[in-house]
Amino acid sequence: MDDAARYRALFEATFGSVQRYVDHRGVTGGRADDLVAETFVVAWRRLDDVPVDRPLPWLLTVARNLWLNQLRADQRYEALKRRLPRPLPVPPPTEPDDVAAVRRALTALDAADREIICLVAWDGLSAAELGDALGCTPGAARVRLHRARRRLAAELAKRAGVGAHEACENQLQEVNDDRT
Repeated sequence: MDDAARYRALFEATFGSVQRYVDHRGVTGGRADDLVAETFVVAWRRLDDVPVDRPLPWLLTVARNLWLNQLRADQRYEALKRRLPRPLPVPPPTEPDDVAAVRRALTALDAADREIICLVAWDGLSAAELGDALGCTPGAARVRLHRARRRLAAELAKRAGVGAHEACENQLQEVNDDRT
């Protein structure tokens, strides 16, 4: 039996038991799903270490260790939060005057363009920071930002009945001045 078939058989035979083990420990929601998934990731990575005749005790030991690691990480995080002062929220940059029109135009854009515009205009990222966030060079980020701004300007123009250039100037002038 090859590794994939052996793993599939192991998964099908033990998934319910591992899920039940995690549920009985009081782990709920996404954390429970993550814990079960991580248990089977470890089983896949260490498939040769999983006993063929009695794999469930080995899997439950892995799940227990992962659960205890999760509890220790939670405790460290809570201890850190108690020691550190609560950060003050950073107010968002001011929005353009016609917020409703801009929001409507933004919703008409595709998700990628909307995210690029929001990262720059609302979250205050520079082109270099935008490149980091998008996983590309600052030059590529500037090109994507330029294209997204043009599509937003066209959408604003369509809604306002003015030229794209004029709409861009009217709605995004402060964003362009602040970010370039």
